[in-house]
Amino acid sequence: MSEQIEKFYYDNKIVKMFAYATGFWGIVGMLVGVLVAFQIFIPGLNFELEFTTFGRTRPLHTNAVIFAFVGNGIFTGVYYSLQRLLKTRMWSDKLSMINFWGWQLIIVAAAVTLLAGFTTGKEYAELEWPIDIAIAGIWVVFGWNMFATILARRERHLYVAIWFYIATFVTVAVLHIVNSFEYPVSFMKSYSWYAGVQDALVQWWYGHNAVAFFLTTPYLGLMYYFVPKAIQRPVYSYKLSIIHFWALIFLYIWAGPHHLLYTSLPEWAQTLGVVFSVMLIAPSWGGMINGLLTMRGAWDKVRDSAVLKFFVVAITAYGMATFEGPMLSLKNVNAISHFTDWTIAHVHVGALGWNGFLTFGMLYWLIPRMFNTKLFSEKLANAHFWIGTIGILLYAIPMYWAGFTQYLMWQEFTPEGFLAYPNFLETVTQIVPMYAMRGVGGLLYLVGAILMAYNLIKTVKMGTFVANEEAEAPALAKEYAPVHKDDHWHRVIERKPVRLLIFALIAILIGGAVEMIPTFLVKSNVPTIEAVKPYTPLELQGRDIYIKEGCYNCHSQMIRPFRHETERFGDYSKSGEFVYDHPFQWGSKRTGPDLAREGSKKLRKSHSWHYNHMQNPTSMSPGSIMPRYPWLLVKEIDVKSTTSKLAVMQKLGVPYTDEEIKNGKAALEAQAEQIASELREQGIKEADAKKEIIALIAYLQRLGADVEK
Repeated sequence: MSEQIEKFYYDNKIVKMFAYATGFWGIVGMLVGVLVAFQIFIPGLNFELEFTTFGRTRPLHTNAVIFAFVGNGIFTGVYYSLQRLLKTRMWSDKLSMINFWGWQLIIVAAAVTLLAGFTTGKEYAELEWPIDIAIAGIWVVFGWNMFATILARRERHLYVAIWFYIATFVTVAVLHIVNSFEYPVSFMKSYSWYAGVQDALVQWWYGHNAVAFFLTTPYLGLMYYFVPKAIQRPVYSYKLSIIHFWALIFLYIWAGPHHLLYTSLPEWAQTLGVVFSVMLIAPSWGGMINGLLTMRGAWDKVRDSAVLKFFVVAITAYGMATFEGPMLSLKNVNAISHFTDWTIAHVHVGALGWNGFLTFGMLYWLIPRMFNTKLFSEKLANAHFWIGTIGILLYAIPMYWAGFTQYLMWQEFTPEGFLAYPNFLETVTQIVPMYAMRGVGGLLYLVGAILMAYNLIKTVKMGTFVANEEAEAPALAKEYAPVHKDDHWHRVIERKPVRLLIFALIAILIGGAVEMIPTFLVKSNVPTIEAVKPYTPLELQGRDIYIKEGCYNCHSQMIRPFRHETERFGDYSKSGEFVYDHPFQWGSKRTGPDLAREGSKKLRKSHSWHYNHMQNPTSMSPGSIMPRYPWLLVKEIDVKSTTSKLAVMQKLGVPYTDEEIKNGKAALEAQAEQIASELREQGIKEADAKKEIIALIAYLQRLGADVEK
């Protein structure tokens, strides 16, 4: 019986919209990144404005690049490839448009709120609870449209790219929901449901797997579609793609604790993170090999095609980053890299090389086809490739150098047994030239992206957009022959998208459950310390100001059990110190010194020192690259929120009594007046108990004071 051929139309309009958004937000995110790169060593570029300090622009940069640039890139590639792999139009044009406009509104809301200081203080998850809910809603819209399209397909088997799209959808949903459990205090303020060690575990389970399932798995799906299309040959190995997919999604979810080595996280959880991180090399390199060998024997095409050059370097960067990641999870290597700029280099090899270059290659391939024309200039595309490649090298190499310099200076002792560089600032000023080179590299990368935008705009003007691309294919038979005996066993799973989703969900839930359940349910994993008490109302407000200003972007609060750290910062950190910290503030980089013991007898400074330091850092630390915070001396403490903040903390398990909550404002004002009075005695005549600087001083003076010996 002859098959009935059906005529239908692919929706290119939604692909074009996401492609334009990818280019636009990419340039915006990279522009902010260049600003951040220069802000970190030129304090004047913070402009002494509340909304443009490094502590606020740095989260804006990471969110813009991850969720705006890469996020729109994912949607661009998925909406284009999914329709063609399934031989059907997207199930709902309305859902596609809701996905697009909803995502763009979320990006704008994120930019506005982050610059305004509304943040949860959790890396890559800084957005406050109303935006978190919006993200979940739009993600469901995307998944709904994707699955409805899969179920309405005309192609029986699901190609490997679609497996990665499905795993991305289900895992990102789980990661976002679990990590975003927070208790609202007000419309744009909340506290993490988790505290201390537990919050750190959940955050880096999320943080590592946001890299895995937002920056990696969807882009592997795009690689499996666009590389074979561009080279015009099938993927190298079907069997290798199966091993790559299932091993990757199962192993990746366990690796989060390798971000917390030598911290207060239980040792068994750290060990699990290390073991599974090392095993990740095999599936990761399986994907790299599959991608590169797809282009085997066609290097003449690579030489002549900018698109293929971008793809080759992207896949190579993926291989480098996924080798380096497991290496950095080894404890002896992590002891060197953690808190240094080595980690920044590692992240950007993946972001600039893998995500950036794969996106550029995809856009260069897609736009001419949707506009039924040729690329305006292959020479400009090649120029972009070389400028971008040099930019990556000029970015990464100085950061590796800076990382080793930092570690070597931090841990060096004199023959007499004293720290060779007891002043932390000496280690900062030493790497300023590396920061300058990094900024130049980022600037070159941005110039390349601008060249691409110009090239693609000219390409669009040359062509005629095909909004509804005509296609035809036979309808999917309701009854079909079973899998042939010679077919691979995996064909059975490929025919059942819901089954594939369930298997993927089970694969990613196992690792998270094994690591988190014991940490939450077994009390011995987080022993309490009797001396540790909840923050006073003023200290709690000060902590919120610390988080609002993004201080965690440059300062850690986690002293590792190394001699050079305990000599410099005090006794190493214990898990019981953080039981009232919602969220935790361990940090991931030390541009400035660790603050875990800032209020201890060994490191404690006068109130006036902190006051002057926030007003003008170089007055207390000559050569400091920290920006000024003059508005803290002007803005008043949000005293009205004190009662509600204490009440929410009580609900989260912090042992505030009802009486303490009732008298919270009075206690805050009394402690603030005491600090202001001491400041006036120390020569700060203008000290005002109502100002935010007073609350921040209270918080800094509290750090480490409970547990000092």
